[in-house]
Amino acid sequence: MAEAVTAAVAIGWGMKAAGWVASPIISDLFKKASSYLGFNASEKLSELEPKILLLERVMGAVEGSPHRPRLEGLYSKLKSAFYEAEEILDDVEYYRLEKKIQDDKLKSESEVAGPSRRLKQIWSSVAKSSPLKHQDSGMSKIELKKRLDKIEVVINDACKVLELMNLPSISVANQSHVAANSRGSVTTSRPLSTVIGRDEDCDKVVAMLHEKEEDNLPDTNSAPCCSVVGIHGIGGSGKSTLAQLVCAREKKDGHFDLVMWVHVSQDFSVDTIFMEIFEAATGTSCPQLKNRDTLQDMLEEKLRGKRFLLVLDDIWYNIKDVTQSENLQQILSPLKAGEAGSKILVTSRTEDALLALGAAKQRCIPLPVLDEDVFWNLLMHYALHGVPVGDHARRILGDIGKEIAKKLKGSPLAARIIGGQLHIRQNVEFWRSVRDRDLLNETMGALWWSYHHLHEQVKRCFAYCSLFPRRRRLKRDELVRLWAAEGFARCTSEGEEMEDVCQEYFDELVSASFLQLKAKEDPREKDCYLVHDLLQDLAEKAAGSDCFRIEKSWKLDGKCPAGEVPPDVRHVFVEYYNEELITKKICKLKNLRTLFIDSGWNAVEEEVLKCMFGRLRKLRVLSIPSCSVARVLACIGQLTHLRYLAFGSGTGELVVPASWSKLYHMQVLDFGYFQQVVFPSCEGLINLRHVVFKLDVDIPSIGRLTSLRTMTAFNVRKEPGYELKQLGNLNKLCGELRIRGLGKVESKAEALEANLADKEGLTTLGLAWRSDGASPEVQAEVLEGLCPPKDLTSLSIAYYKGQRYPSWMHSGGPKHVKHLLLDGCSLKPGPELGRFCTHLHELIIWSCGWDALPDYMEHLTSLQRLDMSFCVNIRSLPALPQSLEHFSLKCCRALSMSSCSMDHLTSLQSLKISSCNSIQSLPTLPRSIKEFKMSTENEVLVSSCKTAGDPDWQKIKHIPYALIVCLLAGEYFKGPHYVMKMGVVQDPEQMGSEADGIFFLR
Repeated sequence: MAEAVTAAVAIGWGMKAAGWVASPIISDLFKKASSYLGFNASEKLSELEPKILLLERVMGAVEGSPHRPRLEGLYSKLKSAFYEAEEILDDVEYYRLEKKIQDDKLKSESEVAGPSRRLKQIWSSVAKSSPLKHQDSGMSKIELKKRLDKIEVVINDACKVLELMNLPSISVANQSHVAANSRGSVTTSRPLSTVIGRDEDCDKVVAMLHEKEEDNLPDTNSAPCCSVVGIHGIGGSGKSTLAQLVCAREKKDGHFDLVMWVHVSQDFSVDTIFMEIFEAATGTSCPQLKNRDTLQDMLEEKLRGKRFLLVLDDIWYNIKDVTQSENLQQILSPLKAGEAGSKILVTSRTEDALLALGAAKQRCIPLPVLDEDVFWNLLMHYALHGVPVGDHARRILGDIGKEIAKKLKGSPLAARIIGGQLHIRQNVEFWRSVRDRDLLNETMGALWWSYHHLHEQVKRCFAYCSLFPRRRRLKRDELVRLWAAEGFARCTSEGEEMEDVCQEYFDELVSASFLQLKAKEDPREKDCYLVHDLLQDLAEKAAGSDCFRIEKSWKLDGKCPAGEVPPDVRHVFVEYYNEELITKKICKLKNLRTLFIDSGWNAVEEEVLKCMFGRLRKLRVLSIPSCSVARVLACIGQLTHLRYLAFGSGTGELVVPASWSKLYHMQVLDFGYFQQVVFPSCEGLINLRHVVFKLDVDIPSIGRLTSLRTMTAFNVRKEPGYELKQLGNLNKLCGELRIRGLGKVESKAEALEANLADKEGLTTLGLAWRSDGASPEVQAEVLEGLCPPKDLTSLSIAYYKGQRYPSWMHSGGPKHVKHLLLDGCSLKPGPELGRFCTHLHELIIWSCGWDALPDYMEHLTSLQRLDMSFCVNIRSLPALPQSLEHFSLKCCRALSMSSCSMDHLTSLQSLKISSCNSIQSLPTLPRSIKEFKMSTENEVLVSSCKTAGDPDWQKIKHIPYALIVCLLAGEYFKGPHYVMKMGVVQDPEQMGSEADGIFFLR
């Protein structure tokens, strides 16, 4: 890894420089400007593009050279030129949009006004002929040419400087060769003498390797003879070490007839891999054969009839490289000759590689970060193993080692590199000098090469993540929208959506473990992602001065470790709100594109808003906690580049000014918790794609916003601009949509105008009538016309009083709905509902006037969660499906469970009952139960709950006002039972000993 470590010494410069110059923005700019200025774009680009390519190659190659300090200023100028190119394009696009809106408005007015049409046309002609601005670019030709010349001069000067420095010519092929051969030596199956902290991970992998295929495949007849188990993680995280540990254990256990290890290089050859597998299987050299078919036949013969384990270590994979994908499949072809139960263990930096080789998602194991104490032990093992050190000295060195371990951020590779350096000398002075060095640059070689192989725009997206505080929970949709607003998406085909492109970037970062999924405490929580501390350091190096965080420890005078805010910074995150900080520091950053103020409920004052809107003219993203004014200031219309505006919180009503119609670039509006937002018009927001709000936002004539992708709720009104038909052309809507006020819709024809069936991106749909006065027959007609798209997965219907189900529930509508909520519906469950719920996972029934659940409930074999609340007429329960895992009953006051059977529900884990006063005894519970909660106002006999089996349960005869919480561990009902006191207990002596309000049953 020596070369990689050397190359990483100047990582902060090299990653940024090559990435910026590789941007296609210059080509886009000159192509766009050619028609305005009258020059030949192809000739101009034929002069510039070779120079840009040279810059990319050379700047990517000199990162570790002594010339790098001399190029810092050059790189800064280049970066500024590329930023300016983006801004010119942005200005040109703004004026194009303005012209289009004005022309459309003029055309509309002339059609209405009639006699005045000619006058309007004359006025428009005069406006267009203005000598000051070009009619399409919005700026004078002189100004545009001046700005383009400035960019061209910077590029030419940079090339001249590089020529004078006599730097070697670096080809793309040579660059990739260096990258491929700097990743370290070829691995073997033999583990290190000591492996620390991976025993549990080893157990998990071995368990998967020993699984039978029928345990994971629904159709055992189609089970392959061998299957893939994968380990993925960032470079240097210990994937190969874990695989070696697994390999060593399997060689001892004898579960497999053959255990083979093959290290796969980045540019692997299929024939070479076949030969290595042959040698690993036979222990002899493979004949040099030119015919691949012959080689494959020989390999199949050696594997036939044997149950084998093959480790393919360190596979690199590019999801867009078809040839590479085909080569991976060819590697698998001869392995089909093995006996059933054979396994392939793959290690890779990306999950995509594992999936490409056929690994099931549940068999792709992300390598977890080592515990702090375990990691410290690992570092000390490398540093002191086999060295005689006294106890006193060992304690001192151990304390210094803990400080060093914190700087290494959990990287096993870093522990090995730095531990090896510490092993040379066991004196306190040397260890302290190591502690005080910038260990990041010395240990980041493996991560650098992983980063190096990301696509250029993906690198930019990852560097942007350094803007947020460490360990901050990042949401996928939020990041994707931010990247799109910043202009990071590079769409390669017509009609491609920028969010889809950024979603691909996001998936690439997740696959390569640069973004890691945070474990959920509740399965219903939305997915959140984290950037590991070591990767956060990498992102900060990659971003350089582009991104800057002002944290709570930062002082206005700049006297802190972070220093002053870089004057050329583009993206700033402010962790706390301070008026002086914003007005005296932030508002002076004339090139600022992004400003996040993350201060909870603190409101930004009117004067501060005026300052930001007046000075920060290049802002694309602005996120503030709240504003102290009820009306957004009209001067926001000056922010012509603004694409993303978010409010964290707010009270009362927020009035949007008419100047918002000038924000033609606006893509995302997030109104947080404002109770109501009042729009005068959305006429100019033609690029608006996402409207996010927690409460109520009503946008008039929203049907004009045909680019809209996110709008969680729509309120139907009986006034122009708020009719249901406004949804008709919004066919790009994705995710969730809740339509309220359907009682104001008077016919099926009117409902059909919403065109819901064509909104293929919708996954969640809510239909609510509230307490509207439409008759049951009209409601039934309207519901018939609101046929959802076929790929809908979640549906809720509220306050529907119609007396029949729509025909689309049994044909023509969605076929795979997994979540269904019926709230306040009087319609009784019919067979149509049963057919509609075939694939249902979750059924929620609230305040419905049903007197019984349907008998077909037990046939809903996919149902996992059943929630019934305020269903006051239901008296008994039918047979429930065996798939049920969670069952909740609340305020079902007529329900009795005396005849209910639950012992057959072998998947049931949770049962919660509250305020169901007719329940006087409990049924037999299944042994799978892990959580049982009950809160009731009457006495409940639990001695009949035979499943409990423990004599202590027989002591509990009455539990008034009590909540029972059984946390079960190990075998069925083995372990402690906790009864938490919620009210008066009639006979506490029978409950056992009391401690802090919790009764322990002995």
